[in-house]
Amino acid sequence: MAAMVGLLLMLLRVSHGVETHCDGRKDGALCYGALGGSLVLQLMDDASEIPRYEWKNETTKILLGRNSNIIRNNIEQRSVFTPTTGTFKIKNLNRNDGSNYTFTLYDEENRLSGSRTLTLSIQAPLASVQLKHDCLSLGEKRVSCSVNGGDGPQYRWTLDGRTLTEDELLPGSHETNSVTLKLQVLGQLVCWAHNQVSNVSDSVELTTCGFIFINCTSSNGTEISQWVHEASNTLCVTPTTVSTSVAISTTLAGVLAALVILVAVAIAITCHQNKKQRNKTKAEEDDDQELTYADVRIVQQQARQVEHRSDMGVEYGQVKFSERPRQTDERNDDCVYSQVRGAR
Repeated sequence: MAAMVGLLLMLLRVSHGVETHCDGRKDGALCYGALGGSLVLQLMDDASEIPRYEWKNETTKILLGRNSNIIRNNIEQRSVFTPTTGTFKIKNLNRNDGSNYTFTLYDEENRLSGSRTLTLSIQAPLASVQLKHDCLSLGEKRVSCSVNGGDGPQYRWTLDGRTLTEDELLPGSHETNSVTLKLQVLGQLVCWAHNQVSNVSDSVELTTCGFIFINCTSSNGTEISQWVHEASNTLCVTPTTVSTSVAISTTLAGVLAALVILVAVAIAITCHQNKKQRNKTKAEEDDDQELTYADVRIVQQQARQVEHRSDMGVEYGQVKFSERPRQTDERNDDCVYSQVRGAR
């Protein structure tokens, strides 16, 4: 019940302010008015030159006048007739206003000088339209167009601003308010719904429903070009997947190579520093060596003379080198001389 009341309120809001026009000067004219809206009806060019005229439906005389004078208007509370322009504006149209009407003209002798008919049809405006989009098993798209409210809706379909063609539809799938489109059909689909007093539309952006088009060579050398569902594609490896794997492998190889280079440089720097430190230590040790001579005596030996030369002897006692302790991994080059003597 609440939904029905809401729909009626929406229709009243849509109808309010909807104004239609109709030329009733032609015999057999078909006019349309919006339910709850207004109609501007052109009955004649100028009433001031017509001695007598009347406008009636099948049962009731509605408007009666002489020249510019209005003698009777049975719907005066919701209508306005303007003799100088010959227009009759009816407001707040209802279903009972829909009928066949006759407009009759008389001359000064009250003789019939002309008559014409028209038909007025009252329609409720379309409130809104909504599209429903469904993906079928093979990637086709079923789109339905649903109208809220209104009378006698008619439908028209466009794709990216142009009329939808039969080549884009599955055979036999074109209905008035729904279509079934082929898998490869993409773009903005618009459903236009209209009647004689209103026009509404809704659109949807068509997708591939999870399908992709592959063009590749399988592992056994077969060329494949077709639409497949992306989530279950096992026919061949797409270029995107291959490129991604290659990129990952290349990145890992680059990282490993960089790590190897960094380790090699670190080892080289460490060895260089150690060698430099050892050379520095050795130089400092060489500078710190001291030579000490103690108790050096020259004695003349009495016992032996050769060729008029006196044998001389050199006696070294307690001759030693003092130095700083060396590292245990160096070769021991220390020399200590004690009581070294030579005699000639």
